[in-house]
Amino acid sequence: MSNFETQLRKMRSEKGFIAALDQSGGSTPKALRLYGIDESAWSTEEQMFDLIHQMRTRIITSPAFNGDRILGAILFERTMDSEIEGRPTADYLWDVKKVVPFLKVDKGLAAESDGVQLMKPIDNLDSLLAKAKGKNIFGTKMRSVIKQANEAGIRAIVEQQFEYARQILQTGLIPIVEPEVDIHCPDKARAEELLKKGIRAELDKLDPDRPVMLKLTLPDVDNFYRDLIEHPRVLRVVALSGGYTRAEANERLARQNGMVASFSRALVEGLTAQQSDEEFNRALDESIESIYRASIT
Repeated sequence: MSNFETQLRKMRSEKGFIAALDQSGGSTPKALRLYGIDESAWSTEEQMFDLIHQMRTRIITSPAFNGDRILGAILFERTMDSEIEGRPTADYLWDVKKVVPFLKVDKGLAAESDGVQLMKPIDNLDSLLAKAKGKNIFGTKMRSVIKQANEAGIRAIVEQQFEYARQILQTGLIPIVEPEVDIHCPDKARAEELLKKGIRAELDKLDPDRPVMLKLTLPDVDNFYRDLIEHPRVLRVVALSGGYTRAEANERLARQNGMVASFSRALVEGLTAQQSDEEFNRALDESIESIYRASIT
């Protein structure tokens, strides 16, 4: 069985969650600040990215971080291009930790229009996908954001997400479609209804042999996405923490049967550069265990 087939089986049927380690240029300073490193610690972008890679390396190489509880990890492009302990990051994740590697491919968000923020055009997607394939990446992730329950805007979000998803599927990679509903959306439940309707329509157009994954905001109505979780063209539905604390995100997630976490900030909550390795590994282990428990309901 090929690595891809083994990874596909793991993503489809094993217990666990996805670690989102894909902060990019805009969100890196905040991620470092929460980790206990302020902006005085670097003077160039290169130094900033070196520091975030050191943080991610510390997480990934921790004894607490492995494929027993973690299904996959989403990487920023620079992390994919870097190495951990002398191996390309994606190879280290799979060969050493048995964690399936994904790549964030979007280029950030466009300005808000019709109550949503579409993705900026991904002009280099073909070359980025080719590079990802060459570096043994399993799948991709791309994020857009819904701010209002605006039917036209949500339709545009879904169409853009699935247009790129079809392009990604053609390369043999598995796309994670992430149309986030902002947790502060004034009519979040209505936005989720419109989003689910749009997603279902797009899923029904897909080749049944080419599944996608969905990364969705924890819904207001428990088990609201159950029909998407059971859809034959969906490999997995994962949840983003969306600004909730880890405790609240876990509590909400535990009520969504079959939905698993793909947390970023909530995963690393409480980790700091100043902790000893023993303190850091214990804090990370507690975080991973709590998210794993919430993901296996």
